[in-house]
Amino acid sequence: MTRKRLKSAIIALSILAAAASLGPQPVTRALEHSAMQPVNADESLQPPRLAMGLDVAGKRGLVLFHHEPHEGRRFRPEALPRFLNRPSESSACVQCHHRNNTDDPSKPDVTDVTNRLQFQKCGNCHRSEGDPKNFFDRDDYELSSREAYHRLCVGCHMAERKRLGEIASADRRALPPVRCAECHDREGKFEPVAEAPLPEPAVQQTRPRRVGPDLERAEVFPTPVDPTNGYAGRSTVDSPPQEKAGARTMADRWRIGFPPDQRYQKGGLLNPYNQNVLKGDYPIFGQNNFLVLTAESESLVNAKRIPVPSNVASQRPASSEFFGRGGQLAFSQYFVITAELFHGDTAFKPIDWRIHITPVFNVNYLHTQENGLVNADVRRGNTRTDAYISLQEAFGEIRLGDTTRILPFLKGGRPADKKNAYFDTTSIRVGIQPFISDFRGFIFSDTNLGVRAFGNYKNNRYQFNSAYFYMLEKDTNSELNTPHFRNQTVLIANLFRQDTKWKGYTAQFSFHYNDDRPSRHFDQNRFLVRPALIGDFTQHGIKASYLGWTGDGHIGRMNISHAFYEVLGTDSHNPIAGRKVDINAQMAAAEVSLDRDWLRFKGSFFWASGDKKPFDGTARGFDSILDHQEFAGGAFSFWNSQAIPLTNTAVLLTTPGSLLPSLRSSKIEGQSNFVNPGIFVYNLGAEAELKPKLRAILNVNYSLFHHTEPLSEMLFQPNIRKPIGLDYGVGVLYRPFLSENWIVSAGFSSLVPGTGFRDIYSSNCNGQACGAESKILFSAFVKLKFTY
Repeated sequence: MTRKRLKSAIIALSILAAAASLGPQPVTRALEHSAMQPVNADESLQPPRLAMGLDVAGKRGLVLFHHEPHEGRRFRPEALPRFLNRPSESSACVQCHHRNNTDDPSKPDVTDVTNRLQFQKCGNCHRSEGDPKNFFDRDDYELSSREAYHRLCVGCHMAERKRLGEIASADRRALPPVRCAECHDREGKFEPVAEAPLPEPAVQQTRPRRVGPDLERAEVFPTPVDPTNGYAGRSTVDSPPQEKAGARTMADRWRIGFPPDQRYQKGGLLNPYNQNVLKGDYPIFGQNNFLVLTAESESLVNAKRIPVPSNVASQRPASSEFFGRGGQLAFSQYFVITAELFHGDTAFKPIDWRIHITPVFNVNYLHTQENGLVNADVRRGNTRTDAYISLQEAFGEIRLGDTTRILPFLKGGRPADKKNAYFDTTSIRVGIQPFISDFRGFIFSDTNLGVRAFGNYKNNRYQFNSAYFYMLEKDTNSELNTPHFRNQTVLIANLFRQDTKWKGYTAQFSFHYNDDRPSRHFDQNRFLVRPALIGDFTQHGIKASYLGWTGDGHIGRMNISHAFYEVLGTDSHNPIAGRKVDINAQMAAAEVSLDRDWLRFKGSFFWASGDKKPFDGTARGFDSILDHQEFAGGAFSFWNSQAIPLTNTAVLLTTPGSLLPSLRSSKIEGQSNFVNPGIFVYNLGAEAELKPKLRAILNVNYSLFHHTEPLSEMLFQPNIRKPIGLDYGVGVLYRPFLSENWIVSAGFSSLVPGTGFRDIYSSNCNGQACGAESKILFSAFVKLKFTY
């Protein structure tokens, strides 16, 4: 009987256990296999979880929080699903579920862990941001739900990762998450589960909310001032004393510093690259007065061979040839210091006024192989050393106002006061100032005494200049200004228009007027230069007007630069024609270049009309006022860079920095001459950016005279042919610091004489020691330029 009853009891318990296992499961359990159970290869590795959703409506995505890993339950690391927290050692519930400490809300109250009121839902105390029932810590941070979650979760996980990082065998796949995307799942979905009723927490005394510390009653302490990154110098703007804590008035807005950081480079007094009070980055006094100091050194060494005459005082007394040895060595050193004081807002708007001063010191040396070249007095020998100091630039500038207000006939600006929102302004500059009248310096490029009004219009689409110069005499050997006036005035007006027809192409229209009155002048080496020592050398005056159209820019991929000038006027007594002449001459130039990666290929053409009939009363040879032409090779062309004398005369076939065979006595001290042979120049060249610091230049010119009749009349030599010859040059530009502060340039150029050049510079006598032929001419130079 006893066995039957025991057997019946066991059967009944088995039935009850089976029924219970088939009954409804707790709703808070996830329907997954437990990681503590044996896991088959085809089954999910997810352990059961008490899943709670945090930040359900957050923008960064749902956060699923699982209690079991945080309760110290151990399971296999390979069973960890993505985004789940790694189980750690046993964690006390009060680490998360706690009441706030009434003395310090940033600390939990864990004194009574057995009290059931200790275990509250997080949201009961930590609510959404801005809820007035939230607590604040000692630093007045609101302890919202977001702040509480991040402090507890992220702080604990970071400490755990640090601990695991010290264990070489730690499984890196099981590290606790610390990044946003490791917890927030934008694709996650949360279905709320049944919540067990929780006891109401005890009513606690809430701390009144405070916006911030009471700075009005706080003790005033000096707010530290961060140093500036550049060399700022001493401020002349006094700031008022600090009156309350946490705030300080900085009256000098330019010298507000930054906290020290290794990313910021500190400037220094001798460092022109970073911010420096001596380079106009900080005001020298006040808030809007800036000083810019610039120091420059330019050294030039030039070894060359040019055709020179041999006279009765030759270095070789036994020689009787017309032509001497043309080897020369020249050295020139310039030291330039520029000081500019201006009032404005640095680069933020046009300056209101400026004062600019540039003194220049020059020392030069010349050694030749023949006498009579360095000085008219042959007793001076063949070597000359000279020095000169000049106030090369000295001008003042003031902004007159908005262009539409100064020139009311122009449309634009506000109707009430004609002020312009684009800072289209007009200024005036008075004094010794530099000015280049066109893109390539074909007509006028000089620094001289004058008055210039300039400005822009239509959001800088138009720029205009109007200048009047009362020319100063030049020092012969240094080419610097002297304090002596020359009896010559120049008037220039031009207008630029950007994006004319094509975007990137700028057109210019200009007018030049040269009034060079009769005068007599000997240069510093005692050579007569006005009037030129040819013909009857009678003093004469020139009145010439130039009308020009030039352009520069690009049309599509093609870079283009061009110019055309017509000159009209009169010469009261031309020394070659021996009479008054009317001037009617033309000039045209064009250059086209194409960029291909690090190469630029270019070709150009230059034409200046010549005079076929020197004595007919019309001068048709083109000449400029005072040019410096950066065209057809520039310094890397022998013809363009050297002064080639016309032997047995006192004039030059061509002058430095000019393509024109103008037959002047001197470009800087002589007068324009419109009875000349003219020229054709055909040019091919290339520039190669070999490295960011290194550029190579190649140049080839082929030149011909337009008409040779003026040369035949001067030299009493008929039938001079037109070819001048082949002019080629190579050069390099090196910038060791990738800036314009250090530039090293070097070049070599040569002229292989053509038949026309050989006709001029070859002997045609038949006596003893005759028959010398024109030699190949060359020039080699090195220039070093340093700028601070």
